Amino acid sequence: MESPEPPATIPLWSLTEDTLVEIGENGSLQVMTRWGEFGVEDAGALAVESLRRMALGPVSLRNVTSGAQWLGEFSPGFLALRRVLRQLSGSVVHSLGLQDGKRPLLSVIPIGPAPFFRPEPVDADRAIRLSRFAVLRAGEGGMLLESPDAPFLVLLSRPWAVRIASAFVEPCTIHDIVADTGLGEELVTDAVRYLVAAGVVLLDGVGEGFAFAEDDDPDLRHWCHHELMFHARSRTRLACGRPESARGPRESAPPVVKPAPDGPRFSLPRPDLAAVADTPLTALLENDHVCPRFPEQPITVAQLGELLYRGARVRSVGPAHLPAQESHEASQRPYFSVACLYELELYLTIDRCQGLPQGIYHYDPLGHSVTLINDAPADLAAVLDLAMVAGAGHRRPAALITVTARLERTSWALGGAAYSTALLHFGALQQTLYLTGKAMGMSAHAVPLDAGDRVDRALKLTWPAEVALGECVLSA
Repeated sequence: MESPEPPATIPLWSLTEDTLVEIGENGSLQVMTRWGEFGVEDAGALAVESLRRMALGPVSLRNVTSGAQWLGEFSPGFLALRRVLRQLSGSVVHSLGLQDGKRPLLSVIPIGPAPFFRPEPVDADRAIRLSRFAVLRAGEGGMLLESPDAPFLVLLSRPWAVRIASAFVEPCTIHDIVADTGLGEELVTDAVRYLVAAGVVLLDGVGEGFAFAEDDDPDLRHWCHHELMFHARSRTRLACGRPESARGPRESAPPVVKPAPDGPRFSLPRPDLAAVADTPLTALLENDHVCPRFPEQPITVAQLGELLYRGARVRSVGPAHLPAQESHEASQRPYFSVACLYELELYLTIDRCQGLPQGIYHYDPLGHSVTLINDAPADLAAVLDLAMVAGAGHRRPAALITVTARLERTSWALGGAAYSTALLHFGALQQTLYLTGKAMGMSAHAVPLDAGDRVDRALKLTWPAEVALGECVLSA
């Protein structure tokens, strides 16, 4: 049973359980994480010993070396340690310990490859509130507090931490919590600093009354909390704006297709459908679905144009309607979509395509053209390497199609089912592209990318107005 007056706090560091640290004979570090493998040169003795101990559990960095060896936070050894911890931030757990030698009060666990965690001072009279997307649930070793918009989740290991976090279900201040719980102001303040830095609680904006940024975010209003959480978690290996009643009418009809972005535009060839002679559907369906081994042979812009024209273009645009809903502008395309709403967008990451430069492109299904949106070598390499690993290959695919969803296009009609329906549409599109590619003698095979937000950033998506659903590789 917890004592009524908890002891003072102390910051602790540890590594996630799936992180492996290997120390070389010359003091070099090789760290294997779920985000990749990191080689750290010239880390220094303090960093090497710190990571060794952090792999065993939460540790105070000031206790890693004896007092005689401690040279302060601006010593070369400590600065080198901070550099290493920043490099491995996606695998560093920040805990708030107590001076009683028992389990930490709370632990902040990263869920992205490179999150930034730095607790800042919080005014004791500043209003604070949980995000309306936040979820408090049972976890191993305590209660888990998480929000889909936060780069961390928080393990609340002690009842004091649960009392503090749950107090923010309504806007309140540090002084309010101290008065209501009888907990020490220092402990409450330190816990709040960690919760704010983790992104699971919100600070009130400057001004009169309570004003939290997410309440007026126009992109968030298209999401229900479980959909946004499902999306945020389904894009990693970790296993919409207002409530349904407050959505209100949409201000204007969302466009049938996303406006073409700025950038160099390339028209794609259009095949003569009358001249197409395909393998019978049954023969295509009865063949095994095997991911290709990514040959060096490039695809051609004619093949790319034919695949997209036959599988994803807009055939026509016209009025449509849903039962008990207003009429809306709809389109006809080769794959299925509820009420012909078609919220999906296609992006192409090109590595080897005769007739099209390397780069990341947006596909315009109405004009049957692509627009170059990103030609940064680092972004191109990151996305293609993810596809290579996902396809269990040793060579990058010739091209990758990433499918995204504009939830605004469907949320006004489908409400809380918009995201799950987008996944259904993605499956229909993927099957259409797969069969079309196979009929052409190509491969358009789905691959399970563990992308986090890397693909979103490479495609320059405005999250969560537009979110990536999945990918398929293309090869000749």
